[in-house]
Amino acid sequence: MNAPDPYEPMFSALCREVGFCLHEKGQKRVIAALPGGLDAAVRAVLAAEGVDEPNASGDLKRAVRDCLKSNLPA
Repeated sequence: MNAPDPYEPMFSALCREVGFCLHEKGQKRVIAALPGGLDAAVRAVLAAEGVDEPNASGDLKRAVRDCLKSNLPA
């Protein structure tokens, strides 16, 4: 039996709350970026979704950041 993925609730919330339903490769990029901080993870989410990060609205970046922050695994 496989152990549950500790990041699954975070990615589910990101899909549900922000509308970014990342594929497995995108999720791995975000997980790899997390040690660099939330801003690095936000950039990884936007890149995985094909969003031009410098031109993304502050509201979108904030929504992604808040969602990741409130759903990080313990």
